Amino acid sequence: MKYNSAMNFEHLIQINDPENPLVPPLTREQLWQGLSHRIENPVPFLPGLETCTILERQANELLRELDFGPATIQDRVTLLERHWVRFDIIPSEAHAGGSLTITIEEPEPGFLFLRFAYQTTLANNPNSEDRAYIEYVKSAYHQSDIDCVRLIRTLAAEGLAQ
Repeated sequence: MKYNSAMNFEHLIQINDPENPLVPPLTREQLWQGLSHRIENPVPFLPGLETCTILERQANELLRELDFGPATIQDRVTLLERHWVRFDIIPSEAHAGGSLTITIEEPEPGFLFLRFAYQTTLANNPNSEDRAYIEYVKSAYHQSDIDCVRLIRTLAAEGLAQ
């Protein structure tokens, strides 16, 4: 695996679908509160994460230590309230680094989407053996993001994301 160039990929997850009454709509505020939960307590959002310690806190930035048991990583979280949050993994022995930006998009009133944009340390021009691994990673990230939205919906339904 080469770590000399970054590979970027992104996808959208539709939050509200006015055409589908079976999907309970969320407000931008509920969506932001759910993302705030992910910032403050990422344990339910990240499988394998045992604890999260906030090391520093400033107005729109946090430094966190994430303990996954066999590996501990630090990330810097920056945010623009009610618009986007960015998680930057600080490169270390345990992790080569990378970032995830989650943006709330509202192309029309009531039509809310989350855009998940990844910058990874995976090679940009993979050879054939790396390509299957990269597709697996993309698929795992996509599933994780679907789970994130499901958890935000649960928090909203329980009144924790008002």
